Amino acid sequence: MNFNKIKLVAGREFSIRVKKKSFILTTILTPLLFVALSVAPALFMRLDMDSKQDRILVVDNSAVVASNLKSNDQLEYVVSQNNDIEALKADFNNLNVDAIVAISPLDSANNVSVVAYSVKQLNADLSSDISGDIKNVIEQYKLKQYDIENFEAILADINADMSFNNLILGEDGQEKESMVEINMMISLIMGMIIYMFVAMFGNMVMTSVINEKSNKIVEVIVSSVKPFDLMMGKIIGVAAVALTQFLIWIILTLGILMGISAYAGMEMFADPQMAQQMEMMAPMGAEQMEMMTSQGAMSEVLGVITSVDWGYIIGCFLIYFILGYLLYASLFAAVGSAVENESDTNQLMIPITIPLIIGLLLMMQTFNNPDSTVSFWASMIPFTSPMVMLARVPFEGGVPTWELLLSIGILLLTIIVVVYLAAKIYRVGILMTGKKYSWKDIWTWIKY
Repeated sequence: MNFNKIKLVAGREFSIRVKKKSFILTTILTPLLFVALSVAPALFMRLDMDSKQDRILVVDNSAVVASNLKSNDQLEYVVSQNNDIEALKADFNNLNVDAIVAISPLDSANNVSVVAYSVKQLNADLSSDISGDIKNVIEQYKLKQYDIENFEAILADINADMSFNNLILGEDGQEKESMVEINMMISLIMGMIIYMFVAMFGNMVMTSVINEKSNKIVEVIVSSVKPFDLMMGKIIGVAAVALTQFLIWIILTLGILMGISAYAGMEMFADPQMAQQMEMMAPMGAEQMEMMTSQGAMSEVLGVITSVDWGYIIGCFLIYFILGYLLYASLFAAVGSAVENESDTNQLMIPITIPLIIGLLLMMQTFNNPDSTVSFWASMIPFTSPMVMLARVPFEGGVPTWELLLSIGILLLTIIVVVYLAAKIYRVGILMTGKKYSWKDIWTWIKY
């Protein structure tokens, strides 16, 4: 192994790729896409909440519902003085309403049926809001029929306002607040990044090998560089490209998000439906009201995010990213050396892509139960551990140190074996041309 020649090959691979327009464009545009995906849901919800108020004409034959329906910023209830539903339907276009809601008389069980008439399909939120409001009125009416003394006071008193916090106890006895939703989100993001990067940059190594082999350039290169040094140089060079791009993405994404939050304020990311929900809640004290505001909820989320051990998580990510990439990139390089064009890779790629897909599926299962037997073994098996272990790491106390070290050790040993076997395939296959090669041929090269 000649480290100077590996360094030269890696530097060449790095230089070629970072100078490409595609690298520059994806490096700049990807953080913008991440930010858009983060901001867009809150922005769209806020814009939707600011849209016009829907007007609903209520034809109430129950003599109970209409008087108790309360309008809000998104929904205005208008009580019709005319109960002739056929006449109202015929004159719908002149009523200046979005829908006519006809409520039947109360039946023997004090229930009603509701029919909504409109010229276009009511959206799911509007239908749910209308049916929910009517259902609440009927439930309140039926409760009052029991003629319970001090009913309103009892109802307000039994309305439970419960908060649930998960505090993690450290070895030093210190308490640390945690939110499982945040841990799951971190797991999902890291697992998906590992999957996409390993597949994308591993395929980049394979494509580079195929191009040089098909153009006969490799015949010139191997005259001065050993095949093993060439393979490792390509793998390391592409890895440097991946890490560079990833670090730039992190810096740009954080910078853009900080700029948006400084300009628009953190309330932009708050739930715009919170205020509406507050109006529907039973009376409560000032302190409770403050705790339930969107700003308070956002502060709690930010507090949990800042308390995450980012150094530990990012360190684990970099370790598994590098090791997972080395494992799969070696296999991709071996496949690239055994074919002459990308169309010939389909058969040989199946044994590589199947473990990647299985790892992705197991990662999804790990979110719900990071301590299960399946999650444990999947985080030990080297072909799935880069994704599955990263799905376990963000959960506080979920991965003992010995499990983490064992997983990394197994992965390192597997990489050594795989790189050795891939090098044997590479040194023969890189100069073999003229026909398609099967797994039987590759097995022969390994034994050679």
